[in-house]
Amino acid sequence: MRVVVVEDQPILAMELELMLLDHGCEVVGIAADQATAAILAERHKPNLALVDLNLLDGLSGPAVAHELVSRHGAAVIFMTANPEQIPEGFAGALGVVCKPFDESTLKDVVDFACRFRASGDTSRPPRRLRLAPWLQTPPPTIAPH
Repeated sequence: MRVVVVEDQPILAMELELMLLDHGCEVVGIAADQATAAILAERHKPNLALVDLNLLDGLSGPAVAHELVSRHGAAVIFMTANPEQIPEGFAGALGVVCKPFDESTLKDVVDFACRFRASGDTSRPPRRLRLAPWLQTPPPTIAPH
């Protein structure tokens, strides 16, 4: 699983990177703003993105999520302390995990995203993952990302 971390707090971004590496993921980069996230996505074609809402350039996380999903087919999970700022429709993201979170939650979320990408399976979401509304009543067939 190729993962891009979109987080403007350097310590948290490094912690995420280490946890992802421990879980066997390939972290293709860390972005602190929308422009860097776009460059990393174009260059590395990530399968998964962990995206904060508020980045160095403001509330640009939803725009990052939308671009990663629509242009690159990445699965996106918002990781934020401000879930009330997520736009209706979740900008195509699968769901949100509220900060703070632990390593077990992160592993469960990565596994869920892998399962969704492979088969469209949305059953058994991790306990701390709030599914996007569009996944709670999915159509009969969901194309895997």
